[in-house]
Amino acid sequence: MLRNLTVFDFETTGLDPQRDRVIEIAAIRVIDGVVASEFRTLVQYDGKLAPKITEITGITDEDLAYGMDEVTAFKILNRFLGNHVLVAHNAAFDLSFLHYTLKRLAGRSFNNSFLDTLTISRDRSVYPYTLSDMCNRYAVPLEGAHRALNDVNGCWKLLEALYNEAPIDTYINKLGYLKKYGPPKWMPDYAIPVAQENVYEDRIRGNA
Repeated sequence: MLRNLTVFDFETTGLDPQRDRVIEIAAIRVIDGVVASEFRTLVQYDGKLAPKITEITGITDEDLAYGMDEVTAFKILNRFLGNHVLVAHNAAFDLSFLHYTLKRLAGRSFNNSFLDTLTISRDRSVYPYTLSDMCNRYAVPLEGAHRALNDVNGCWKLLEALYNEAPIDTYINKLGYLKKYGPPKWMPDYAIPVAQENVYEDRIRGNA
């Protein structure tokens, strides 16, 4: 399961993959359980970042002026992804940005299988399920959350911990979503949607 993976993460200008843009890309390629290479870049953006985005990520308009142009960045990323299994935390978010950006720039999407560490986390742990919380729960170092490369390295180590805990084979192409919100607006047509609910520790204790 850990033989040919690409773990990736985007920082974006907002939450709408059709309207908003990717401003930072990071990815690591894992071969036989070992990180073999990495790709990281800021991406130029023809606009002004919302103050909230700068507050969350630390990325400024001045930083993006020195970033890679979008077309080049995604050409490199696309080659980096290859035919590997894609891994992300809250994959519905990153996969949707990947899909809409590739469609806009290249007229096509992707067909890679994927693993979502958030889906696995909801099945195995208690709320909250942020990458920071899950890394803390599994004693995975994560410094500087909400910067793409830091999040990618944290996601990889979290996946490794989840894999060592129990098999993850059955999670290939499964995309969990909260029942009260319904399925994501977009997902790959081969994705297997799974309705999930947050599990709270106090409820577990109450039922004990």
